[in-house]
Amino acid sequence: MRLSTGGLIDRGVTLRFRFDGRELTGHPGDTLASALLANGVRQAATSVKLGRPRGIFAAGSEEPNAVVQIEEPFPDPMQPATTVELFDGLVASSLPGRGRLATEPDLTRNDAVHAHCDVLVVGAGPAGLAAARAAAKDGARVILADEQPEPGGSLLGTTERLATGDVLNSPSWLSGHEWAATVAADLERLPDVTVLRRTTVFGYYDDNYLMAVERRTNHLGASAPAHVARERIWRIRAGRVVLATGAHERPIAFAGNDLPGVMLAGAARTYAVRYGVLPGRRAVVFTTNDSAYRAAFDLADAGLEVAAIVDVRPSSELMPEARRRGIEVLAGHTIEAARGEGEVSSVLAGGTEIEADLVLVSGGWNPVVHLFSQSGGNLRYDEDLAALVPGVSRQNVRVAGAARGVFTLEGCLADGAGDGEPVPAGPGGLPYWLVPADDLGGHFVDLQRDVTAADVLRATGAGLRSVEHVKRYTTAGTAHDQGKTSGLLTSAVVAHALGVPVGEVGITSYRAPYTPVSFAALAGRDRGELHDPVRVTALHEWHVEHGALFENVGQWKRPWYYPRAGEDGLEDIEAAVLRECRAAREGVAAMDASTLGKIDVIGPDAGEFLDRIYTNLMSSLAVGSIRYGVMCRPDGMVFDDGTVIRLADDHFLVTTTTGNAATVLDWMEEWLQTEWPSLRVHFTSVTEQWATVALVGPRSREVLASLAPELAVSTADFPFMTWRDAEVAGIPARVCRISFSGELAYEINVTSWDGLRLWTAIMDTGLVTPYGTETMHVLRAEKGYPIVGQDTDGTITPQDLGMSWVVSKKKPDFVGKRSYARADTSRPDRKQLVGLLPDDHGFLLPEGTHLVASSELPEPPVPMLGHVTSSYRSAALGRTFALALLKGGQSRYGERLYAPVGDAMVPVTVTSHVLYDPEGARRDG
Repeated sequence: MRLSTGGLIDRGVTLRFRFDGRELTGHPGDTLASALLANGVRQAATSVKLGRPRGIFAAGSEEPNAVVQIEEPFPDPMQPATTVELFDGLVASSLPGRGRLATEPDLTRNDAVHAHCDVLVVGAGPAGLAAARAAAKDGARVILADEQPEPGGSLLGTTERLATGDVLNSPSWLSGHEWAATVAADLERLPDVTVLRRTTVFGYYDDNYLMAVERRTNHLGASAPAHVARERIWRIRAGRVVLATGAHERPIAFAGNDLPGVMLAGAARTYAVRYGVLPGRRAVVFTTNDSAYRAAFDLADAGLEVAAIVDVRPSSELMPEARRRGIEVLAGHTIEAARGEGEVSSVLAGGTEIEADLVLVSGGWNPVVHLFSQSGGNLRYDEDLAALVPGVSRQNVRVAGAARGVFTLEGCLADGAGDGEPVPAGPGGLPYWLVPADDLGGHFVDLQRDVTAADVLRATGAGLRSVEHVKRYTTAGTAHDQGKTSGLLTSAVVAHALGVPVGEVGITSYRAPYTPVSFAALAGRDRGELHDPVRVTALHEWHVEHGALFENVGQWKRPWYYPRAGEDGLEDIEAAVLRECRAAREGVAAMDASTLGKIDVIGPDAGEFLDRIYTNLMSSLAVGSIRYGVMCRPDGMVFDDGTVIRLADDHFLVTTTTGNAATVLDWMEEWLQTEWPSLRVHFTSVTEQWATVALVGPRSREVLASLAPELAVSTADFPFMTWRDAEVAGIPARVCRISFSGELAYEINVTSWDGLRLWTAIMDTGLVTPYGTETMHVLRAEKGYPIVGQDTDGTITPQDLGMSWVVSKKKPDFVGKRSYARADTSRPDRKQLVGLLPDDHGFLLPEGTHLVASSELPEPPVPMLGHVTSSYRSAALGRTFALALLKGGQSRYGERLYAPVGDAMVPVTVTSHVLYDPEGARRDG
C-alpha cells in the first residue's frame, strides 16, 4: 500500500521491524502505524471488553484503537502505534486493550530540567510557528514545544502551500512542510529561542507552571546512546503561554463504526501526504463538513478510489467539484452501517450497499482545549462550530488557531502572530453525532472502552443526568486516550437522550496528563540508589579515610562510630562507643554536626513569626544570644526542637533536627503563606552552606583557645548560650556555646568549603577524639535530652518531657497553646519521659520493650504502662540505663516495674530522666 512517490519518509533507507511475529519493513519518517498500513496490516489490536478487531483510526495522539506493546529493545506497554516512530529492530505486538509490564528492570536513563521563559508556545503548527516568530521578533525568551518529530502540525499532512517573499507581486511558494522547516530553522538560530521537538506539554498548573515530556531517544531503539536520557521532563515557568494545540477530528456513531477500515478522513489524508501510504483501495467518505472533501480530493489525487461522499447536509459548495472528479455524492444521507468480517468490505448508505474497504469519517473538529481547561479556563459550547471553545482563563494564556476554532490556514497564521482576532469559523459543518437505529448496540461512542450509544442510553435510563456520572457508569473517556475522540460525542449522545442542548450537558473534566507519561520519566534519576538521595557532609572523605562506620539519618550518611584495632566489628561497637564517651566526658572529643537543619529567618517580623511558631519567647532574645526552643503542632504535641540564634535585629538562624530540616521549612512556609501572610519575613535553607563541628569535653576550652588565640573563651567572656565571630585555625567562624552533651562544649560553624580544613586543624592538635552518632546519643540520653521521633511518638507534649519551662506563659498565643487547656492534654496519667535503671547493671534493655507493673504477666489483655524509647551502656554511670515513656511517670520515681524480655521479666527502677550531672555543674567546665 506504499505509494511509489511522495511523503516525507526517507525511501533510501529500509528499516526492518516485527509485528505480531511478522517480519516487515518501513522507512525513516514512518510511524509504526504508517508502516503497518504500508504493509497491508489492517488489524492492530483487539478491543478491551468485547475482543473485537480494531484497526488504525487516527494519525496522532488521539488514536483510540491501535494501542500496542513494544517488546524490544525494552517492553513498553500501551503505546499508540500512531506516535511510535519506526526504528530498525523494533519488535511490537497487538494488545487486547491492556498492556503487560516488564518483568526486568528498565536501566535506561531519564532526567528532568527546569526552564523559564517569557513566552511558551505549545504546538508548532502554523499558528504556533507564527506565534513563536512574533514573540522572538519582540525580543522575548521563547520556548516552542511540539509533540511531533518535526514542526508543521497539520501542514505535514496536507497539500496546502504558502506564499513567501513578495507575496503581492512575485511570491514564491513553499509546501507546508518546507515553510514550517524554514521558520523552525530561523527560530533555532536565535539564542533566546528553544525549539523542543518530540515534546508533549501534558500538564498546566497554577502561575503558568507547565510540565512537558521530551522523548529524546525513543526513536533510536537499540542504537540510542547510553549517556543520553531516553525521556526528559521539562518543568517550565512561563510569563505568558500561547496554546496553539490544534484540533482533533471527531467520529460519528453508526453501526459497525469500530471495524478495521473505519478511519478519520483527516488521518487518511495524513497517511497519504506525509507517509506516502494509502490506507485502503476503495473508500466511502462520511462527513458533516467540507474538510472531508479536501481530504477526499488529496486521496483521490494520490490514487485512492473514492466511491462516494455521503454528506448529511443537503448541499455544499464543494459537491460540484466532487462530481466533476467523478465522485458520487449522496447529499442529505448517512452511512447506516459498515459491514464486513473482521474488516470493512462494504457500507450501507442511503439504502444502497457500496463495496469499499475504507470508510473515512469526519463528524467535525474539536479544538484541543485540554491544557486550557487545566489552566483553570472555562469552556463554552459554540453552536456554529458544534464544539467546545476556550472561554476565560485566570492565567496569562492566549489560545490561537484551530485550538480556538479558527480553521483556515490564513486565519491560523494571523491568529498566531497576533494580527487581529480572526473570527472562529468551522469548515462549513452541521452538528451530527449519531445515526438513528432501532439497535444502537453496534454504534460505538468510545472505541477504546467498547462503549456504545446503547450503553450511554442505559445510563441515562437509569436516571443519570450528569455527564460525569455517565462517564463513570459507562467508563467512556477513562481509557488511554482520555476521550480525545469520544468525549464530546458521549456528551452529545447524553444530550440526545435527555432532550437538552449539548452545551447544557457540557464535557467531563480534562485532567493532566494530556497523554500518558511513564513513571520512569517522572521519576527521572530518582530511582535505585538515587531514589532516596545520599547526602554527605564536607568532612565525609576524612571520616571514610579514618575508618568510620556510617548510619543513615534522614538522607545523610553520618559517622556512627570510629572503630580502632579490635573494635572493627558490630559486636565491638560497645567498646568503641564507651571509649568515645570517656573522651567526651573526661577529655575532649569532636563530632561532625553539619547535618543539623539550618534555616535563615529574615525580615522585620522575624521575631514575631518565631514567637508564634515556638512555644517559648524568641523576640526578646538579644543579638549575640541563643535560645533552645520547641515547636508543637496545633494539638500541642512536640513537632521539632532546636536552637534559635539571633544574628541581627531582623535575622535569626534556626537549627532543627537532621531528619526534620525540610519538614520544618515546609511547616514554616505553610503557616506564613496560609495563616500569617501579612508578616514580613522569609526563610532560606542554609543547611549545606555551613559545616559544623561540635567540640565537647572539659578540655574543649583549651583546644579552642589554641586554635582561636584572639577569642576570649573564659566563662565570663563567653557565657553559655551565646555566640561569637572569630577566626578558628585561621578560618572565619561563628562559634556558639551550645551543649547537647551536658559538658563544656562549642559548636564551630564555618562555610562548607572550609569544613575539612577546620576539622583537620582540630584533629591535628592530637588531643581530640572523633565521635559518632551513637556516642552522641549516649551523652544526650545521660542528660535526659530527648530526640524528637525517638523519645516522642506524636502524642507527647513539652510538659510530658519534663520541659514545662519551655512553654511561655507570657505570650498571648502560639501554635499549640490552646491545646494545653484540654483535659486530655493536662491529665496527670499521661505518658511522661522517665529514666530506667535495670537491677542488673549489665543488662541492656531492648528499645521498644514494654513496661508492666507485676513480675508475672496476667492473662491478656496485659495493661501496658509504657515502653523503652532509648537504651544505652554508660561509661560515666558505670552501668546500663534507659529512657522510657511511662504513664504518670513523673510521679513514679522510685517504683519497681518490669520489662518482659523474651521469657524473662527484667526488674527496673523508675528514676528521673536526667541521670548525669543533674545540677548542670559541668556545663561551664
